[in-house]
Amino acid sequence: MIGRLTGKLYEKSPPRVGLDVHGVGYEIDVSMATFYNLPDLGAEVTLLIHHVVREDAQLLYGFASPQERAAFRELIKVTGIGARIALAVLSGLSVDDLAHAISTQETARLVRVPGIGKKTAERLLLEMKGKLGADLTLGTQAFVSNHADILAALTALGYSEKECAAAVKSLPEGVEVSEGIRLALKHLAR
Repeated sequence: MIGRLTGKLYEKSPPRVGLDVHGVGYEIDVSMATFYNLPDLGAEVTLLIHHVVREDAQLLYGFASPQERAAFRELIKVTGIGARIALAVLSGLSVDDLAHAISTQETARLVRVPGIGKKTAERLLLEMKGKLGADLTLGTQAFVSNHADILAALTALGYSEKECAAAVKSLPEGVEVSEGIRLALKHLAR
Protein backbone atom coordinates (compact mmCIF):
# COMPACT_ATOMS: atom_id res chain seq x y z
CA MET A 1 0.00 0.00 0.00
CA ILE A 2 1.12 3.55 -0.70
CA GLY A 3 1.38 5.63 2.48
CA ARG A 4 3.28 8.73 1.35
CA LEU A 5 4.42 10.31 -1.91
CA THR A 6 7.02 12.99 -2.48
CA GLY A 7 7.44 14.52 -5.90
CA LYS A 8 6.97 17.52 -8.15
CA LEU A 9 3.54 19.01 -8.53
CA TYR A 10 2.67 18.98 -12.24
CA GLU A 11 -1.10 19.54 -12.15
CA LYS A 12 -3.56 21.37 -9.90
CA SER A 13 -7.18 20.93 -10.91
CA PRO A 14 -9.46 20.82 -7.85
CA PRO A 15 -9.95 18.43 -6.17
CA ARG A 16 -7.25 16.50 -8.04
CA VAL A 17 -3.53 17.11 -8.17
CA GLY A 18 -0.83 15.45 -10.24
CA LEU A 19 2.42 14.43 -8.59
CA ASP A 20 5.48 13.34 -10.60
CA VAL A 21 7.50 10.87 -8.54
CA HIS A 22 10.68 9.95 -10.45
CA GLY A 23 8.90 9.95 -13.80
CA VAL A 24 5.68 8.28 -12.64
CA GLY A 25 2.63 10.55 -12.51
CA TYR A 26 0.13 9.96 -9.73
CA GLU A 27 -3.36 11.48 -9.75
CA ILE A 28 -4.39 12.21 -6.19
CA ASP A 29 -7.68 13.57 -4.87
CA VAL A 30 -7.19 16.03 -2.00
CA SER A 31 -9.39 18.07 0.32
CA MET A 32 -9.66 21.77 -0.45
CA ALA A 33 -7.83 22.50 2.82
CA THR A 34 -4.82 20.57 1.51
CA PHE A 35 -5.27 21.97 -2.02
CA TYR A 36 -5.08 25.61 -0.90
CA ASN A 37 -1.89 24.95 1.06
CA LEU A 38 -0.03 23.39 -1.88
CA PRO A 39 2.91 25.26 -3.42
CA ASP A 40 3.07 26.38 -7.05
CA LEU A 41 3.41 23.95 -9.95
CA GLY A 42 6.90 22.50 -10.27
CA ALA A 43 7.56 22.63 -6.53
CA GLU A 44 8.31 19.51 -4.54
CA VAL A 45 5.56 18.40 -2.19
CA THR A 46 4.95 15.50 0.19
CA LEU A 47 1.45 14.12 0.66
CA LEU A 48 0.29 11.45 3.06
CA ILE A 49 -1.78 8.95 1.11
CA HIS A 50 -4.84 6.82 1.72
CA HIS A 51 -4.70 4.13 -0.97
CA VAL A 52 -7.93 2.37 -1.99
CA VAL A 53 -7.76 -0.75 -4.15
CA ARG A 54 -11.04 -1.73 -5.78
CA GLU A 55 -11.86 -4.29 -8.41
CA ASP A 56 -12.11 -1.59 -11.08
CA ALA A 57 -9.70 1.10 -9.82
CA GLN A 58 -6.86 2.10 -7.54
CA LEU A 59 -7.58 5.46 -5.94
CA LEU A 60 -5.24 7.79 -4.07
CA TYR A 61 -6.36 10.40 -1.56
CA GLY A 62 -3.75 12.87 -0.33
CA PHE A 63 -3.47 14.87 2.88
CA ALA A 64 -1.14 17.52 4.22
CA SER A 65 -1.22 16.26 7.82
CA PRO A 66 -1.52 12.94 9.65
CA GLN A 67 -4.53 14.33 11.56
CA GLU A 68 -6.42 15.06 8.36
CA ARG A 69 -5.70 11.57 6.98
CA ALA A 70 -6.78 9.94 10.25
CA ALA A 71 -10.01 11.98 10.27
CA PHE A 72 -10.66 10.91 6.65
CA ARG A 73 -10.17 7.27 7.62
CA GLU A 74 -12.64 7.62 10.48
CA LEU A 75 -15.17 9.41 8.26
CA ILE A 76 -15.22 6.71 5.58
CA LYS A 77 -16.06 4.12 8.24
CA VAL A 78 -19.39 5.89 8.87
CA THR A 79 -22.38 4.26 7.16
CA GLY A 80 -23.31 6.22 4.04
CA ILE A 81 -20.12 8.31 3.95
CA GLY A 82 -17.88 7.60 1.00
CA ALA A 83 -14.53 9.09 0.08
CA ARG A 84 -16.07 12.00 -1.88
CA ILE A 85 -18.27 13.10 1.02
CA ALA A 86 -15.41 12.60 3.49
CA LEU A 87 -13.26 14.92 1.35
CA ALA A 88 -16.14 17.42 1.21
CA VAL A 89 -16.38 17.36 5.03
CA LEU A 90 -12.64 17.96 5.37
CA SER A 91 -12.86 20.70 2.74
CA GLY A 92 -15.58 22.48 4.70
CA LEU A 93 -14.25 21.91 8.23
CA SER A 94 -10.79 21.69 9.71
CA VAL A 95 -10.01 18.60 11.78
CA ASP A 96 -10.34 20.69 14.95
CA ASP A 97 -13.71 22.07 13.81
CA LEU A 98 -14.90 18.56 12.99
CA ALA A 99 -13.78 17.27 16.40
CA HIS A 100 -15.59 20.18 18.06
CA ALA A 101 -18.77 19.58 16.03
CA ILE A 102 -18.72 15.90 17.02
CA SER A 103 -18.04 16.51 20.69
CA THR A 104 -20.77 19.15 20.94
CA GLN A 105 -23.09 17.24 18.56
CA GLU A 106 -23.54 20.27 16.26
CA THR A 107 -25.67 18.99 13.39
CA ALA A 108 -26.03 22.49 11.90
CA ARG A 109 -22.30 22.76 11.29
CA LEU A 110 -22.21 19.56 9.26
CA VAL A 111 -25.38 20.29 7.27
CA ARG A 112 -23.58 23.27 5.71
CA VAL A 113 -21.21 20.86 3.95
CA PRO A 114 -22.39 20.04 0.40
CA GLY A 115 -23.67 16.46 0.21
CA ILE A 116 -24.53 16.21 3.92
CA GLY A 117 -28.20 16.27 4.84
CA LYS A 118 -29.69 16.36 8.31
CA LYS A 119 -30.01 12.56 8.65
CA THR A 120 -26.49 11.93 7.36
CA ALA A 121 -25.13 14.59 9.74
CA GLU A 122 -26.94 12.99 12.69
CA ARG A 123 -25.65 9.52 11.77
CA LEU A 124 -22.12 10.89 11.35
CA LEU A 125 -22.24 12.56 14.77
CA LEU A 126 -23.62 9.43 16.39
CA GLU A 127 -21.14 7.00 14.83
CA MET A 128 -18.10 9.25 15.33
CA LYS A 129 -18.78 10.27 18.91
CA GLY A 130 -15.60 9.57 20.88
CA LYS A 131 -13.62 8.49 17.80
CA LEU A 132 -11.56 11.62 17.19
CA GLY A 133 -8.93 11.08 19.86
CA ALA A 134 -6.17 13.30 21.17
CA ASP A 135 -3.79 11.96 18.53
CA LEU A 136 -5.98 13.46 15.79
CA THR A 137 -6.28 16.96 17.11
CA LEU A 138 -2.91 17.16 18.84
CA GLY A 139 -4.27 17.66 22.31
CA THR A 140 -7.18 19.93 21.48
CA GLN A 141 -9.67 17.08 21.79
CA ALA A 142 -9.43 17.01 25.61
CA PHE A 143 -9.89 20.77 25.61
CA VAL A 144 -12.92 20.47 23.28
CA SER A 145 -14.36 17.65 25.40
CA ASN A 146 -13.94 19.72 28.57
CA HIS A 147 -15.76 22.63 26.96
CA ALA A 148 -18.53 20.29 25.80
CA ASP A 149 -18.89 18.92 29.35
CA ILE A 150 -18.94 22.43 30.81
CA LEU A 151 -21.54 23.51 28.24
CA ALA A 152 -23.70 20.48 29.08
CA ALA A 153 -23.47 21.21 32.82
CA LEU A 154 -24.47 24.84 32.35
CA THR A 155 -27.45 24.02 30.15
CA ALA A 156 -28.53 21.41 32.70
CA LEU A 157 -28.58 24.23 35.26
CA GLY A 158 -31.17 26.02 33.13
CA TYR A 159 -29.10 28.61 31.27
CA SER A 160 -29.84 29.19 27.57
CA GLU A 161 -27.46 27.72 25.00
CA LYS A 162 -26.51 31.21 23.81
CA GLU A 163 -25.56 32.34 27.33
CA CYS A 164 -23.65 29.11 27.94
CA ALA A 165 -21.76 29.32 24.65
CA ALA A 166 -20.64 32.88 25.46
CA ALA A 167 -19.53 31.84 28.95
CA VAL A 168 -17.62 28.80 27.66
CA LYS A 169 -15.96 30.90 24.95
CA SER A 170 -14.53 33.19 27.65
CA LEU A 171 -12.75 30.30 29.41
CA PRO A 172 -8.98 29.87 29.17
CA GLU A 173 -7.58 27.02 27.05
CA GLY A 174 -7.04 23.70 28.80
CA VAL A 175 -9.28 24.50 31.77
CA GLU A 176 -10.45 21.52 33.82
CA VAL A 177 -14.20 20.80 33.92
CA SER A 178 -14.82 21.74 37.56
CA GLU A 179 -12.78 24.94 37.32
CA GLY A 180 -14.43 25.75 33.98
CA ILE A 181 -17.91 25.41 35.47
CA ARG A 182 -16.93 27.67 38.36
CA LEU A 183 -15.50 30.34 36.02
CA ALA A 184 -18.44 30.11 33.62
CA LEU A 185 -20.92 30.54 36.48
CA LYS A 186 -19.01 33.67 37.56
CA HIS A 187 -19.26 34.94 33.98
CA LEU A 188 -23.01 34.20 33.85
CA ALA A 189 -23.59 35.95 37.19
CA ARG A 190 -22.39 39.30 35.79
